[in-house]
Amino acid sequence: MWGGFAAPHEFIFMTVRQGSLLQLSLPVRTRVEATPCQSDSRMCITVHLPATTSNLGPGFDVLGLALDLWNTVTVEPAEGWKVTITGEGEGQLPQDTRNRVAQAFRWTFQQVGAAPPEGVHIHCHNRIPVGSGLGSSATAVLAGMAAALGWMGHPLDRDRLLAWAVQWEGHPDNAAPALYGGLVAAGLNQEGRPWVLALDVHPFWTQQAWLVLALPQVNLPTQEARRVLPRRVPLEDAVFNLAHALKVVEALRRGDPDLLREGMTDRWHQPYRLPLIPGASEAMQAAQEAGAVAVMLSGAGPSVLAWVVSDPGPVEAAMADAFRAYVPVRTWRLRMSPQGLWVQE
Repeated sequence: MWGGFAAPHEFIFMTVRQGSLLQLSLPVRTRVEATPCQSDSRMCITVHLPATTSNLGPGFDVLGLALDLWNTVTVEPAEGWKVTITGEGEGQLPQDTRNRVAQAFRWTFQQVGAAPPEGVHIHCHNRIPVGSGLGSSATAVLAGMAAALGWMGHPLDRDRLLAWAVQWEGHPDNAAPALYGGLVAAGLNQEGRPWVLALDVHPFWTQQAWLVLALPQVNLPTQEARRVLPRRVPLEDAVFNLAHALKVVEALRRGDPDLLREGMTDRWHQPYRLPLIPGASEAMQAAQEAGAVAVMLSGAGPSVLAWVVSDPGPVEAAMADAFRAYVPVRTWRLRMSPQGLWVQE
């Protein structure tokens, strides 16, 4: 059962869905099998969370999109605290109470004035690469929070979760699409409270478009990617990005590849971040020459994401070849996901 909306002073939610998004069929998402519980206890909760891409070119720190690549986190009773990880981040992420999922789980109990359990086993099966520009940090935080609410028998209040996630992440552009799915605009109001706007997506994009992802083996912390950005931008660049962000939103609403190609241009962040990623500029150019409709950095990078409405193979190969001239690279062929976080109990 989903919880109701938070009080207006906690969160602001708006929607302009006109039908298309609501008509999307859930089989667009590859079915994610829940990690089986290891005990016979009924208190076993599995949280499923999609990867996300933010900015979408000119929509810096505002636009976000859920992708069909999923992490699952299962929590069940145990003697003491135990964290296990399979998949992405295995052998890299902490497997104790320093783990971000475990920290968010314990923190949520404190927020509602409840004592956390004396012991749990948190198992993370990760398909979202860590440090990739795909929202892995936000999914970890949301997984811990949602699992804690389910453990306590509280309704899954997405509005509340977003407000909490912003306290951890500082911004909602990854947490919002991970929670709500689909395409969203999100930000903070003048009082610093989050808002999210669910945007309409034409079925053309969900049925025919591939999002080809290339992840180079580059360590690019988000803090470093933000440090290179200018504190102020010229007025003409501000107007340019605003106009092109609107084109991106309208292109996705209409199902118009030409308009998306025209709109996917940025002056605020990509020109400053691309030099930090060896081969990224070349990969973007190669993707366009191979037939991609549009190409962008995913979040702060280092991933590059190409929109393709034909055979994704040539674009995937071109991006990989361009990156391999500089660094090792991995690639994925993804769809957008109309569904966000969901909980299995």
